[in-house]
Amino acid sequence: MTQKLTLLMAQINPTVGDINANANKIIDIINTHREHSLIVFPELALTGYPPEDLLFRKSFHEETEKALHNISQITTDSYVVLGHPSLIDGHCFNSASIFHQNKRVALYHKQALPNYGVFDEARYFIPGEARPCVVSIHGFQIGICICEDIWFENPVEQIIRAGADFLLCINASPFDHEKYQLRENRLQTIALRGLSVIYVNTVGGQDELVFDGQSLVMDKTGKVCARAGAFLPELQTVKLDKEHVIGKITPLLEKEHLIYNALVCGTKDYVEKNGFSGVLLGLSGGIDSALTLCIAVDALGGSRVHVLMMPSRYTADFSIADAEKQIAALNVSSTLLSIEPAFNTVMDTLAPSFVGYTPDSTEENIQARIRGLLLMAFSNKTGNMVLNTSNKSETAVGYTTLYGDMVGGFSVLKDVLKTQVYALAKYRNSCTKVIPERVITRAPSAELAENQTDQDSLPDYTIMDAIISLYMEKNLDVKAIIQQGFAANEVTQILELIKRNEYKRRQAAPGIKISCCAFGRDWRFPISSGFNCVS
Repeated sequence: MTQKLTLLMAQINPTVGDINANANKIIDIINTHREHSLIVFPELALTGYPPEDLLFRKSFHEETEKALHNISQITTDSYVVLGHPSLIDGHCFNSASIFHQNKRVALYHKQALPNYGVFDEARYFIPGEARPCVVSIHGFQIGICICEDIWFENPVEQIIRAGADFLLCINASPFDHEKYQLRENRLQTIALRGLSVIYVNTVGGQDELVFDGQSLVMDKTGKVCARAGAFLPELQTVKLDKEHVIGKITPLLEKEHLIYNALVCGTKDYVEKNGFSGVLLGLSGGIDSALTLCIAVDALGGSRVHVLMMPSRYTADFSIADAEKQIAALNVSSTLLSIEPAFNTVMDTLAPSFVGYTPDSTEENIQARIRGLLLMAFSNKTGNMVLNTSNKSETAVGYTTLYGDMVGGFSVLKDVLKTQVYALAKYRNSCTKVIPERVITRAPSAELAENQTDQDSLPDYTIMDAIISLYMEKNLDVKAIIQQGFAANEVTQILELIKRNEYKRRQAAPGIKISCCAFGRDWRFPISSGFNCVS
């Protein structure tokens, strides 16, 4: 009789630091799925990922150990694989425990610790001993590893040499829109060496990071035979033997659909994990605030979103009309507040001190800062958090006003280039048309001066975004970017602006990472620097 294994991929959304709630969720899943041979939870599922400097707290580890004991006591016939930190003789490890029949039957420590990009694991953990952890479960030899381990030959080679039938990898792998295919390619390389691969990933938003899930099982031919969905918790049953894998395959999402869902997930979890009752944002009639409003409503529901329209003398009538159309389409509450009275008062106050000066960006920034003041006043009064609406292109070159349109507790589009904003708006309208077409087709404008457009002071966004991507994501220098066919003056202008505006970005709200290099945890350049990036 062919031996079979019934696996539960427990793709869950833990909350960092809420150990008791995470443990209760894990215990509930174990109790209600005891018919499974093997239940697998993600990397650091008990504490959430990344716990950061909580790992330096003794009480944090004490609470973790209590939760692990409670979990071990409810395991019976099912084998349970669970990620958690371990503090052993003063050394902290990123670990996986395997529980069975009320006890821990194996403990594995992650060998490869990522220390690049958003990862700081070498700050907190020490690497595990270079030896395989292979557990026999109902006649199957299952090799355990954790996330980064699969990207290195030694941990994988150890498991293969130990005669494993399956490689089981638990993960907390942050999302970027190109990462899934990289994962699948790497897993296929491993599978083709003669063993099936079980890959269980966490899901949900954690500050600037969002985790896509998309847990999967691949047979030894490199074929994906089971896959969970993106950005939603899911418990998926998979049946395996040494030659076959039977499970549900959730289709992959198209690029804009995937990114949009990432932004919805990250926004929802940031608001809810931080206990905000709702959000508010300024709706200008422009594309960035229009897309941010859609994401907020899809994340939280219209009843938890409030909009402020804050026109000035430079606001076009059609901007207000388009904003009102979107408010009606999404059924959100709104308030109309003209900034003219406040602007006139500020200008009258400053007039004696500004004698002899010609109008410039100062007057434009005052308007943006008045709007920021009004948004924060509403936030203070209602307890709702302000969503910032700036995009990555603006953030890169400093086309934002410090303490003005940069205000907010969370920046939904922080890692979304302007060209991607348009693509995402078109995607959202393909679902239900809620953004007026003119918002998408009109020339972008801050509407802080007469007949103003963004391209009065910036290159075309198609060009600018390509240069930003080459500089940030491909790490190309000025000469290499020019060799790609871009004008030297435009490359120099953009790179100088990126360097000059580091001080602004350091004061910006956190926002969702969707690319391989986002401003925030990925980007750690000094504000005070004599290095010439355009030489």
